[in-house]
Amino acid sequence: MKKLSNKKINKTFRDNLITYGMVIAAYVIMQILVSAGSVSSLIQGLLVPLCTYAILAVSLNLTVGILGELSLGHAGFMCIGAFTSAFFSKVMENSAMPSGLRFFFAILIGAFFAGVFGLLIGIPVLRLKGDYLAIVTLAFGEIIKNLVNIMFVGRDENGFHISFTNTMDLNMSEDGDVIIKGAQGITGSPHDSSFTIGIVLLLITLFIVLNLIHSRDGRAIMAIRDNTIAAESVGIHITKYKLMAFSISAALAGVAGVLYAHNLSTLTALPKNFGYNMSIMILVFVVLGGIGNIRGSIIASVILTLLPELLRGLNDYRMLIYSIVLIVMMLFNWAPKCIEWREKVAARFKKSVKKEAE
Repeated sequence: MKKLSNKKINKTFRDNLITYGMVIAAYVIMQILVSAGSVSSLIQGLLVPLCTYAILAVSLNLTVGILGELSLGHAGFMCIGAFTSAFFSKVMENSAMPSGLRFFFAILIGAFFAGVFGLLIGIPVLRLKGDYLAIVTLAFGEIIKNLVNIMFVGRDENGFHISFTNTMDLNMSEDGDVIIKGAQGITGSPHDSSFTIGIVLLLITLFIVLNLIHSRDGRAIMAIRDNTIAAESVGIHITKYKLMAFSISAALAGVAGVLYAHNLSTLTALPKNFGYNMSIMILVFVVLGGIGNIRGSIIASVILTLLPELLRGLNDYRMLIYSIVLIVMMLFNWAPKCIEWREKVAARFKKSVKKEAE
């Protein structure tokens, strides 16, 4: 029995190392290509968004794949992290605080507020199941986006002023500065994000999620996913573990929002970046990469983000090729025959490795 458990620990450790190694290897290769001038400016501009989408996919997989709940409000948590952190950075921009320390605090603030909202939303929402849960989380995401679009926040010598109508109702002095300008968002926020920071945040996200999955709490969360009644019957606190997974997932989405916000000169809450389409796109990354497969989520997010840009020259056929790739990836991951074929190939590969070792 002890031998079996040791084998399982070694396999888990090896799988985790492969995942970390894959991310680090991709970073090193990309840095070499960039320094050699082999990467176009278009692809270089996509490096930070790639890290953002990978973090979002991994964090959503914690809710969808590990907890087993369908959430369509992930873009809402990303929006909270983006705007709270950008607001902090804008306020502290002219202070004596070093830019690196300011960005570190911005990450903590974005993660904290997104996690708190995840906890508050999760208390009533996680009592629902299936489609009802998806609809409510979708509504939450849209409410957050629309609230940000009608919010005006300014600052003068008297402190902060908030209005939900227009800048005139802020009643600030002439020296006051409007930080959040409703639908125009936040302009001129510090450009602190970089590919290196994105990779570091992705590795931290992987460390948190993978360690949670293989911990005692992670096993309890997966037990709830597999059979709620059986999990409750053996003394697992259903609400506690559901809220834990949901709030951690929301906090990590907030971190992705921080990375996203500090890569833009103007941050606006548009449907394309914080709306329904963004939540669906993140869910597509999770489903195509394999529900519960953390490594697959990263690969799917990278492929599906790069593909439309790489095919930009084929304007007439770009979306057709993109759709075909989606269908092929879906069949490869979920078709029973493909799964059976992959298992046979894996078994043959293991046998050949054993023979070579002997």
